[in-house]
Amino acid sequence: MSMNKQAVMKAVSDNNVKFIRLWFTDVLGVLKSFAITVEELDEAMNEGMGFDASSIEGFARIHESDMIALPDPSTFTLLPWRPQGESGVARMFCDVMTPHGEHYEGDPRWVLKRNLAEAAKLGYTFYTGPELEFFYFKDSCCTEVLDQGGYFDLTPLDVASNLRRDTVLALEAMGIHVEYSHHEVAPSQHEIDLRYDEALTMADKAMTYRLTVKEIAMQNGVYATFMPKPIFGENGSGMHVHQSLFKGKKNAFHDGKDKNGLSKEGRSYIAGLLKHSREICSIVAQYVNSYKRLVPGYEAPVYVAWAQRNRSALVRVPMYKPGKEKATRAEFRCPDPACNPYLAFSVMLAAGLKGIKEGYHLAEPVEEDIFEMTDAEKKSHKIEALPGSLDEAVNLTAKSELVRECLGDHVFEKFIANKRIEWDRFRTHVSQFELENYLPIL
Repeated sequence: MSMNKQAVMKAVSDNNVKFIRLWFTDVLGVLKSFAITVEELDEAMNEGMGFDASSIEGFARIHESDMIALPDPSTFTLLPWRPQGESGVARMFCDVMTPHGEHYEGDPRWVLKRNLAEAAKLGYTFYTGPELEFFYFKDSCCTEVLDQGGYFDLTPLDVASNLRRDTVLALEAMGIHVEYSHHEVAPSQHEIDLRYDEALTMADKAMTYRLTVKEIAMQNGVYATFMPKPIFGENGSGMHVHQSLFKGKKNAFHDGKDKNGLSKEGRSYIAGLLKHSREICSIVAQYVNSYKRLVPGYEAPVYVAWAQRNRSALVRVPMYKPGKEKATRAEFRCPDPACNPYLAFSVMLAAGLKGIKEGYHLAEPVEEDIFEMTDAEKKSHKIEALPGSLDEAVNLTAKSELVRECLGDHVFEKFIANKRIEWDRFRTHVSQFELENYLPIL
């Protein structure tokens, strides 16, 4: 339920809240937080709380480090895994401001707000529905699984079943609507799907979801991870993002007269996603490990094409039931759950809107299994591949005017610099693979 300042103060009083955690993210989407007591809340909501931003990745330099965290009252909620009663704990997401009262250009939440404002100028509201997959392991030091289940398997009652149930209950206690939960393809891999929502609200929910999954796991003595590819030879974890544009209550993607059910706007939006997918890839799949998932053979999409039934394509347009035209949407399948949702939603929206503004043409869908195609067949269909490494992906992003304009110079340059450092560290690292394969013979 959306709340204003007065409603927040009443909820704090009614629920005996003592501490309020103020949340925001760095450029990579790592959740940051500090706590204030209830006595400071009124001032915090009116003036914000100052903090040193110099140690936050992608934020300010030391000589310009003072920032203000201004809580968004509409995001107030109790944290159900924290003690209730006389010392309850709540949280609010914050907008990061400069001491002069301006939105800080390095705040990912502000990046998304800016891009949503661009969509609003065209009359659109952007909705997203991400599907975040994750693994449960015995601890954070190994990849020992809790079960050997597969896709939709009903595993015997074990700790994973209880973990999913408790996580769903915690999310719903915070007002986050869960559609369903299930076991995923790989051993000990799971998914809890949230009902679609307006993109800023959903980005906040995705951040809350990731922390909730980890908190409930930790309370039960296990470890949950959103690492894209933790186990060699098994499917990695994706974050397929269902997305659509609405004009008022009308789904702008839908046209019942079109053979695929897509309007001109919907087709151009998807064409934009496809055309710019390679240059936005480092934002939605931002780690070295992300490109261990984006390889053929593990259900991860690596080929730039679209389809309705074909899950080897990068973009899928799920079939809708008669009478459910509002469900017409595009499913972008290369993001993984370790991305920054604020930036990921921003670049997807920017790519799609570019397609609409410039009237991009959408090619025919590719319903054949692209993984089984020869190179000649892929060439005949004009099917490109996504970048094969973080290095390749970042180099494409660095040349992208669309991404620079979408993120703004500050976030764009900080992100590129961070990723180039990560790649340099990776390429100079001597791995266990090299020691096992080369040391005995060279």
